[in-house]
This record gives sequence, C-alpha cells and structure tokens, in this order.
Amino acid sequence: MARPRLQLHEILTGITEHVYFQPPENIQMQYPCIIYSRNASSVDHANNDLYRHAKRYQVTVIDRDPDTPLTDMVEALEFCSFQRFFAADDLNHYVFYLFF
Repeated sequence: MARPRLQLHEILTGITEHVYFQPPENIQMQYPCIIYSRNASSVDHANNDLYRHAKRYQVTVIDRDPDTPLTDMVEALEFCSFQRFFAADDLNHYVFYLFF
C-alpha cells in the first residue's frame, strides 16, 4: 500500500532543510530546495483485490549550483527516476518521478 505523504516529507527534509509540498505562488522559497507534488498513482489488482498501490510524486530539486549533490541523493531513493532538467531565473531545476 501507499505510504503516508508526511513520511516522504521527512525523508526529503533529511536531504535538505527547505522542502515544500505544493507551495503557493506567493511563498518566498529559500534555495537549495525541493518542491514536490502528487501527480499520478499506480494500482495493480490480483484475484479481484487490490494487490499494489503507489502514489507518484513529481520531485523537483532547485539549486543555483549546477553540480548540486542533492540530485544524487534524490535519485538514490527507491523507485525514483530522473525525468528532465531545465534552467529558469538563474536556477537549475532537476525533475524526478518518485513512487512512494
């Protein structure tokens, strides 16, 4: 079964102290940071019962340093995969998908 989101939040705050879940537009973020939000789920059934359920989160590492070690720490999490990179406003954005 899917694990609680707050458990994921605790894991991410172990990587960096600035972690935001679906931050509103008006929040002043501190960098480096991690932003995450739920964006999908995966469900498997067997014998007409729920066999496996996992929530998928989009996890974005934002840092001024293009060689930030935070990306390696996030990518090392179980069921995490790198999706894309982009730069905006002199900040580097690394986007991952994480099933949790």
